[in-house]
Amino acid sequence: MGKLVRDRIPELFGGQTRLLNGEEYRAALRAKLQEEVAEYLDSGEPEELADVLEVLRALADLHGLSPEELETLRRAKADARGSFAGRVWWTPT
Repeated sequence: MGKLVRDRIPELFGGQTRLLNGEEYRAALRAKLQEEVAEYLDSGEPEELADVLEVLRALADLHGLSPEELETLRRAKADARGSFAGRVWWTPT
């Protein structure tokens, strides 16, 4: 069973490859995001965050967003609603 991998993985480790069509790629990226987030949650290792970020950038690209445009969206949302730096836990009433 195959999975979406970084571009150089076949070059480094061999195996068979094929290119995904648009819909397959979108679905594979969504599955990869779940996989990478799970790996980070399991390990807590900061380098796993780099994998999460790589998948997020690929997903943003599917939406026509550059990394800079994604950062602009993130910043605008942080300006409007704040970030998570305050460590605020909220319970609605």
